[in-house]
Amino acid sequence: MAAPLSVWPWEKLGIFKYLFYGPLVAKAIYSQIHQEGNFMIDWCLHILIICALRGLVHIFWSSFVNMLFLTSNRRINQQGYDFKQIDNEWNWDNFILLQAIIASIACYIFPTFIENVPVWNTKGFITILILHVGMSEPLYYWVHRCFHESYPFTHYHSLHHSSHVLHPFTGATATFLEHLVLTMIIGIPITGSYMMGYGSRAVVYGYILAFDFLRCLGHSNVEIVSHRLFEIFPFFRYLLYTPSYHSLHHSEMGTNFCLFMPVFDAIWNTLNANSWELHNQISSHAGKKERVPDFVFLAHAVDVSSSMHAPFVNRAIASFPYTAVSVMLPFWPVSFMVLLAMWAKAKTFMLSFYNLKGRLHATWVVPRTGFQYFLPFAQEGINKHIEEAILRADRDGVKVISLAALNKNEALNGGGTLFVNKHPKLRVRVVHGNTLTAAVILNEIHKDVKEVFLTGATSKLGRAIALYLCQRRVRVLMLTLSTERFQNVQKEAPLDCQSYLVQVTKYQAARNCKNWIVGKWITPREQSWAPKGTHFHQFVVPPILSFRRDCTYGDLAAMRLPEDVQGLGCCEYTMERGVVHACHAGGVVHLLEGWTHHEVGAIDVDRIDLVWNAALKHGLKPVSSVNKQKSM
Repeated sequence: MAAPLSVWPWEKLGIFKYLFYGPLVAKAIYSQIHQEGNFMIDWCLHILIICALRGLVHIFWSSFVNMLFLTSNRRINQQGYDFKQIDNEWNWDNFILLQAIIASIACYIFPTFIENVPVWNTKGFITILILHVGMSEPLYYWVHRCFHESYPFTHYHSLHHSSHVLHPFTGATATFLEHLVLTMIIGIPITGSYMMGYGSRAVVYGYILAFDFLRCLGHSNVEIVSHRLFEIFPFFRYLLYTPSYHSLHHSEMGTNFCLFMPVFDAIWNTLNANSWELHNQISSHAGKKERVPDFVFLAHAVDVSSSMHAPFVNRAIASFPYTAVSVMLPFWPVSFMVLLAMWAKAKTFMLSFYNLKGRLHATWVVPRTGFQYFLPFAQEGINKHIEEAILRADRDGVKVISLAALNKNEALNGGGTLFVNKHPKLRVRVVHGNTLTAAVILNEIHKDVKEVFLTGATSKLGRAIALYLCQRRVRVLMLTLSTERFQNVQKEAPLDCQSYLVQVTKYQAARNCKNWIVGKWITPREQSWAPKGTHFHQFVVPPILSFRRDCTYGDLAAMRLPEDVQGLGCCEYTMERGVVHACHAGGVVHLLEGWTHHEVGAIDVDRIDLVWNAALKHGLKPVSSVNKQKSM
């Protein structure tokens, strides 16, 4: 049974907890419509505005700390935020709702405190500062120490310390009792200034938002306070804590208990001896080269909407597979303008990273969206961005860089061949990962299948799939209008297998074939030629529409990363948690195996089984139910 006041009263309500804001919204609307009050004294409206601003403070801080292209060399803890921590901090905004309810009750009981209160009162700021330093800071210090005693820590405070990597939402994540106490600590200076007659609206707004800002600062895991500040003003280090200072409290919990001012740790002898050294070390190295990843997956946005599926935009949304979320639609114009600026100026930037088997794996993003890859005049610029990313990876010492989706388009750069031929002395291995993609698709096909229908048959993947299957004595109906391209593929097959490759030019030819491998987007009308019970395997982006209810549809080729992956906290496009596209997984295998060749251009059919077995050996698992059974 949970300890008293450790569980939030609305914990089981989920998203319906926001209905508690309903009375405030209704009262604010009613007051404005019926002019019972003006904006200046409508306390319901002010409470709602403050709640919105507090949420924005935390969200903006969250966005900032997840901008790895700005903060990666300032991070204190180099691990990433994993799904467990994100879920654990999901209800971080509970404290805003709690304090809104308490503020509403206080305003209802003591309405005279808010009537005729000025917008600004200089004495109020001085008073609230004195009350904060003289009462809130020491009170928080001793309450915090009490929560670190055995019983309170186990039943109340351990939730806050369960997050291994500090984040602005970590500072807001605590039990109901803890936030009741914190509300009292925040309320002392505000109430005191009002009781002394020095209250003002600016005092309330300023103190509450500054309080949240400093809480986010301490839990940001990004050191932004310069060590030079403390060198010029040595005593200032006792007046304002830093992210590195507070991080020591989470790694060595018997030290650094202060709210914002380390002077109280110094007074009561709980100041960590490494506080200033750690701050100086991290701050002085800021701006220098960060830790170099061993592996880079070079991705790109699919469209404007999917570009918002990034941790620095919204960590919560990015932790689930991409789907069009209505709450993000108002930000579409902003996202589009940012993309325009990035298209014009920005270079490749880091989006996310994770650790696997002691190796740092990073995702870099080319600032281009999918449709641009099909514009002839844009191809040169895109290739320039990809080339710059490869050369940057080579300079930094990256071992493997894997090209995602259209970054390895055959018409664009020959599946990466362009860069390898242009720079023959590259130390970084360039990998398209399509060998594992082909392996995933082929291992979905049952061994007893005798015939398949293949669209996109002469593409890079289509060619490899056709050649592999014909060697298994599977008849492959290759849909292509180009006899020359078909014959080029057929000539690559062994003589005794060439008869298993059959050119077809219409979808009607597959009306009796129940295994379709889709490498080119097909319309619902074209799907209608498939017989009942057909299974659509696919390697086409975006996936085809699931039009036929009497047929089944396979997922895009993907693999689940091993269980020991660390710091993975965002989903790769539409993939589930912990699942990556097969081409991404192919680059991972290339690194883990220590292969020294480039994997560019045409797929080596003889290596398909080798790459597949290597992936399974390193703990990567197939996603489809067919493959799951085979890997057991």
